[in-house]
This record gives sequence, C-alpha cells and structure tokens, in this order.
Amino acid sequence: MKRIVFVLLAVLIVVQVHPAMAQGKKLPHIVILATGGTIAGSADSKTSVGYTSGAVTVDALISAVPTLKDIARISGVQISSIGSQDMSDSVWLKLASAVNEILAADTVDGVVITHGTDTMEETAYFLHLVVKSGKPVVLTGSMRPSTALSADGPLNIYNAVAIAGDPAAAGRGVLVAANDDIHSARDITKTNTTSVQTFLSPQYGLIGTTLYGKQTFFRVPFRKHTTTSEFTVKGVTSMPRVDVIYACADMSADLIDAAVKLGAKGIVVAGVGDGNMTTPALNALERAAKAGVVCVRSSRVPTGRTWRNSEINDDKLGFVAAGELNPSKSRVLLKLALMKTKDAAQVQRIFEEY
Repeated sequence: MKRIVFVLLAVLIVVQVHPAMAQGKKLPHIVILATGGTIAGSADSKTSVGYTSGAVTVDALISAVPTLKDIARISGVQISSIGSQDMSDSVWLKLASAVNEILAADTVDGVVITHGTDTMEETAYFLHLVVKSGKPVVLTGSMRPSTALSADGPLNIYNAVAIAGDPAAAGRGVLVAANDDIHSARDITKTNTTSVQTFLSPQYGLIGTTLYGKQTFFRVPFRKHTTTSEFTVKGVTSMPRVDVIYACADMSADLIDAAVKLGAKGIVVAGVGDGNMTTPALNALERAAKAGVVCVRSSRVPTGRTWRNSEINDDKLGFVAAGELNPSKSRVLLKLALMKTKDAAQVQRIFEEY
C-alpha cells in the first residue's frame, strides 16, 4: 500500500511537459491508469488471432501515441496487467481508491483508464457509482492488440485523453470512449465478440461522439452517479458475493439452491423475456428470498425493461425488478446496495434511482 501511495504522489508531480507550457498555454493534466486488456496485448504477428493480454506497460501505451503531448500533460500508473475476464473486486477497489485519490488533487484535470473490453461495462458502472468527483473519468480499450495490423488502441487512447481534458465532459459521470463514440457507463454494453464497433448504448443512445479529439456531447445522464451517489468504498476491503444465474428453457432450480448454499448474499437472474424463469426456478428464488438473500430479476434480452409486478408478483415474493439494467450491471449495483441494506424494498428504491 505504501508503494501505491508513493507512486500516486509521484504521478501528481512528474508529468510530460509540452513546449506550449513555456508559451503560457496550460494543457490539462491527465493521468492514465492501465489495467491490462487487449489494448495492452501482444501477439506473435500483426495478423495473429491469439494474443497475450496486458503484456504492454502503461509507459509503452503512452509512447505509442506521441501526439498526446499536443493535447495534454500525461502521466501514467500501472494498476494491474490482466485480461479483463480476470477483473475482480480487489482490483475494482484498488482502482476506485486510486481514481478518487488522484482526482482529489488540484493539479489533475481528469483520468483515463485503459481496460479490457470483456468486462469494461461492469468496471465503468462500478466507478460511475463510487467515484467522488465531477472531473472526467474515461475508460477505453481496443478490440485488436497493440501489435496488430491497424490496431484501434492508439486512436482510442488519444480520443479518451481529449475527452478527459474537455471541460464539457465534466459532470457527466464515468464515460467510455471507443471507435469515435462516447458512452455513459450506465448504458454501454458489448455486442460483438471481435468487431471494433462492439460497444453500443441500446437504451438511450450515445452521450456524444469524438473525432480526432474534438467532442460533440448530446446529453447528460439522468440517474444518480459519482458526486450524487450514496455509495462509497473508502476503507472497504471486500464486497458481498452476488451470483448471476442464466435462465433458459427447462431451467433447473439447482443452481439457485447451490448459490444460496455457497454463501451468495444476492442473486441476479438473467431471465427470459420480462425477467421470467421456469416454475421450479421461481420457487427456488422465492426460497432464497425468504432465507434473506436479495433476489433481483433482470433479463437476458438486450433491450427493454424488467417491469415490477407485471408477470411475476414481486411484492408477494420479495423480489427486486432490475428495470433497464442488464444482469451484469444489476450485479454491480446489488453488490453496492448490499453494503447498505438487505431490505428488498430499499434495494428496489436503489435500482429505481441508479
């Protein structure tokens, strides 16, 4: 921990100074936090499908985009070097602590986080709920490793830094920049396994767009986030276990019962249609709720809401309806909610406000 604090303090002091500074033009100071992912991946050839995630350091990522010096003073911190499929609560907590500490400094204008695309939407939403600053926080990644022919990472980093240094980005919560699009952390989801146009915000659309560092913003999030959020992870070392269980035809009750036995404090069902599941699974979920496990009905369908008390009597069974949140983001919100309450009615209030 002492080493982390020392590195963060050093970041606030040591930056790359652009000649424009000597001419009186103050460039924004942006800190890049690297976690690994495809954007830091390395492959055997420029056209190789396979690659190793997180093989490239934050300094190498910064050096690969020399034009960054024209738009910001840059410094970097290596938080982790993992593929985002291995993202964990412990890395989330470390990342949130670093972001809050860095943004608290008057000398820093914004943060960019490089991240794998597999779980980027979950990390972004987690930070959207626990970052305590209105300064821009922008996640970015890539679908092609850094060694690939026509790698998409360098331009994504350039755009992310430009967004983080744009005063118009402040107060919009945590953002994700990819392929010239700007998404809200709450709305974004990955939709394609390999395409560079994998990220969409299917419910409400984009927050804005960016073109070679020039932004156009369309809207602001209307749900609570960052400085208006009630959640904090200051001093937190662990978070409650929440399991996501995928519904399907002929769904068994076994996995729900197993989650309860293995210590889950919350369960999110990725239901069919409007958060539905088989009768045996529904009965098991009711047993879980009666045992004190907070149970959330979400949907595996990519758009629309999971409505409360529509096809299932949530009031009677003690369930929470996820509304517009997909299963993975419902899990993020439920983990934080459980740190405040185990009352299903209060959790439902939280899902309606966030």
